[in-house]
Amino acid sequence: MITLLLAVHVVVAFFLIFIVLIQSGKGAELGAAFGGSSQTLFGSRGAATFFSKLTTIAAVAFMLTSLSLAIVSTKSGSVVKQTPLKEQTDIPASQGPIPAGGVQPSQPSQPPLQIPAQPAGK
Repeated sequence: MITLLLAVHVVVAFFLIFIVLIQSGKGAELGAAFGGSSQTLFGSRGAATFFSKLTTIAAVAFMLTSLSLAIVSTKSGSVVKQTPLKEQTDIPASQGPIPAGGVQPSQPSQPPLQIPAQPAGK
């Protein structure tokens, strides 16, 4: 069910992107010559074109599939609740030098830096 719904959602999303990209912008006529046309920028819009109706239908379908996917995914539960917790195991500290010449984590890696004191006369 969720796979079919996801496939329809992806197809509708690509269709919506395609329909929006092939339409001309609303301000395309403004730079032409400020002439009177049926779709002027600041005037009346005129009748809805076929592409604008198709865009509205695709947008409604996209919203419905998005809402359906959200509802279906919340019904299945959270992924965090489904994952089993592993028991935490304590690793014992090693009791001696680490093979391969490493340094134990409890020992400092370098000796502390000692600054020699200068005589007060200088």
